[in-house]
Amino acid sequence: MEKILSLEKVTKIYGMGETQVTALDRVSLEISSGEVVSVVGQSGSGKTTLLNMLGALDRPTSGRIFLDGEEVSRVPERQLYRVRREKIGFIFQSFHLIPTLTALENVIAPTLPLGEKRFKERAWELLTALGLESRMAHRPSQLSGGEMQRVAIARALIHEPKLILADEPTGNLDSKTGEEIINLLLRLNKEEGVTLVIVTHEPEIAKKADRIIRIKDGEIEPAQV
Repeated sequence: MEKILSLEKVTKIYGMGETQVTALDRVSLEISSGEVVSVVGQSGSGKTTLLNMLGALDRPTSGRIFLDGEEVSRVPERQLYRVRREKIGFIFQSFHLIPTLTALENVIAPTLPLGEKRFKERAWELLTALGLESRMAHRPSQLSGGEMQRVAIARALIHEPKLILADEPTGNLDSKTGEEIINLLLRLNKEEGVTLVIVTHEPEIAKKADRIIRIKDGEIEPAQV
């Protein structure tokens, strides 16, 4: 299968001198297009740092990162926004919705700099597909946790990205709603072919992925047979 993500001996060090911490230590990893991957590990193991590397939200101290054939670890900072906007959708534990905007407006918000009217139609289609056709005019304070996460998913998909990165997407949801959200993401993977990387601490969610990546002390553990 075609690779969409590749990390080559990626190291990330924070701090300097005696205070420096190695968050990732020579991590090499490949993720195929259309694959569902879960990332698990204890708090402080390097999960979020790994996700930040995959999403071009942070730069490695050393090593190389390729996304869809482009070496993003060498792309100038002022141009990285293009990579993130065009190729990646982000979903977080905290929904990060703008409280003064409606559900529909929150989904459209990332596209406003482009000024293209077609995104309003896509936002409407996405929210309808996610079961929110009657909630589009509601603001976040009028939505449940599950509904807010659905809005966040629609926003992540608005640019038709090839890759979705989800950081504990069920962390603020009850177990039933959390399962619904994960199943929804898996459905989108099947229907739209989007590659999905989910950071989670919940074993039952991790098991739903095609592959589980376990990280400990900044290193990826060998795959369990």
